[in-house]
Amino acid sequence: MPWQDGAAMLRVVPFFGSAFMRYSQLPVTVLLTLLVVSAHAGQPATPAAMAAYADKLLDEQKLNRDGPGVAVLVARGDQLLYKGARGMASIELGVPMQADQLMRIGSVTKQFAAAALLRQIDDGKAGLDDPLSRFLPDYPNGGRITLRQLLNHTSGVKSYTGLPGYMHNPIRRDLGTAELIKEFKDQPIDFAPGEKWAYNNSGYVLLGAVVEAISGKSWHQSIDELLLKPAQITSVHFQAGDRLFKGMAQGYTLNGQREVAPAGLLSMTQPHAAGALIANTEGLWRWNQALHGGKLISQAGYQGMVTPEGAAKSNHYGFGIGTGTLRGFPMLSHGGGIHGFTSLLSYLPQSQTTIVVLRNSDGPGFAMDLVSRKLAAFAIGEPFVERPPVAVPAEQLKAAEGVYAREDKQTRTLRLKDGVLQSQRAGGGVMALTPVGEDRFAFAASLTELQLERGADGRVTALRLFNNGESDAERWTRAGELPPELAFITLGAEQKQALVGEYSSPQFAIRVFVDAQGRLQGQAPGQPAFELMASTPRRAHVPQVGAQLDFGTEDGRPASVTLTQGGNKLVMARN
Repeated sequence: MPWQDGAAMLRVVPFFGSAFMRYSQLPVTVLLTLLVVSAHAGQPATPAAMAAYADKLLDEQKLNRDGPGVAVLVARGDQLLYKGARGMASIELGVPMQADQLMRIGSVTKQFAAAALLRQIDDGKAGLDDPLSRFLPDYPNGGRITLRQLLNHTSGVKSYTGLPGYMHNPIRRDLGTAELIKEFKDQPIDFAPGEKWAYNNSGYVLLGAVVEAISGKSWHQSIDELLLKPAQITSVHFQAGDRLFKGMAQGYTLNGQREVAPAGLLSMTQPHAAGALIANTEGLWRWNQALHGGKLISQAGYQGMVTPEGAAKSNHYGFGIGTGTLRGFPMLSHGGGIHGFTSLLSYLPQSQTTIVVLRNSDGPGFAMDLVSRKLAAFAIGEPFVERPPVAVPAEQLKAAEGVYAREDKQTRTLRLKDGVLQSQRAGGGVMALTPVGEDRFAFAASLTELQLERGADGRVTALRLFNNGESDAERWTRAGELPPELAFITLGAEQKQALVGEYSSPQFAIRVFVDAQGRLQGQAPGQPAFELMASTPRRAHVPQVGAQLDFGTEDGRPASVTLTQGGNKLVMARN
């Protein structure tokens, strides 16, 4: 769940180990096999086995040693199983990443803010069902919005990070809490409070304001005094703009040419309680121990954090924490995405296992969720089996081509292209499938697998999708034949210039421009640019995410563009 949630559409959805040094009498390949196998068959991993596996897994990511880095920690209870880092903390200065480097954690901040409010509730200073108006009497509709709804993203308040143009210059201003709230308080609500669920940064700004109203101190001072100091956690901080933080890594992004560049500018006053903390891997491990170990808030408050309810239940979201499973075991987690950084903090209650992954880049190039889940599974002794690819005749692959539908009418298309079977969910990216067994396929850079189902005549009738390698499967039945593939054309310079401009609606915004290489590009706030592929002079596509842009048919420059993605349509006017 990124702090920058405003651009939900068009989003592509973040280590110099010494294990071998102690066993130099064995060949590395033999040692690695012994260490990795020792954790199989349900036996929790030893530190030596964990280090060998983590190093192997990170090697497979092929991170550029001179590019943005990553820091990783794996622990079980009080036992550290692995801590390591790769890449660079500062590319410009040539400083290698260290495992204890501080980085922005984005929306992982939300669970700290949630716990601070819950601690105040434990002290009798508020109630979950208190109206927002009790603490912010001037907030519009505050009498209908409860603290519970702010905590679990069901308030319906407009998320300020999704306001058109906000993630450009406006996000760079230093704003106090009241000034920040003024940016969105008069925006129309997205839905009636409690009616739906929608990830919302404004809700956590309001939550931070409530914490401040109760304590008489800033939201981050309250987190420090109510939570961090009692737990003796010294490496989680609010990134105040007038302070230096020893060990703080530089953040990076990708520019319009998809080259590594310094992260975009923002004032850290603006992420507020929705995403303004920094931390290192050790600090987040200690946080997991204190929070999930019952040392910070009451059992009732904690159960609220980890138990989705109401409209949030189907989205598996509690109070600042998401719920899920890993190898059949409950798992609690939250990710963060903010200018220059991505993060993922996970916890498996049954084994008290913590996985922390921090990266100083908001661009692609590192499969954070995949790495985190593989590390967690290995740590608990339930590693994912590495399935070698198998050869499958092209005619057998071609038989799977077609459109498949789920019960909720979502569709997925399977298409054979250049000898590779591909899957594309409506509104999603194209994913290559690797055959790993009889009618069984693995998604590239993912734990998700797909199993074809055939009728008595051998014809493919359905598929089952095993998300994240879990045992429960979604069933998609065959709904139609393969649609024709899009054919793209080359636009002339004048045709491209006619489409150039900034387009926005209350929900979304996109900038269309021509890059230095003469390519038509589209870029949403806080995201890398993507090449727009034209099928007509007024229709362009982003095949990676299944998005289509239809520009107005007026002569000359179009007055609007319609974005179609995943069955949803959104009209944006030219600014």
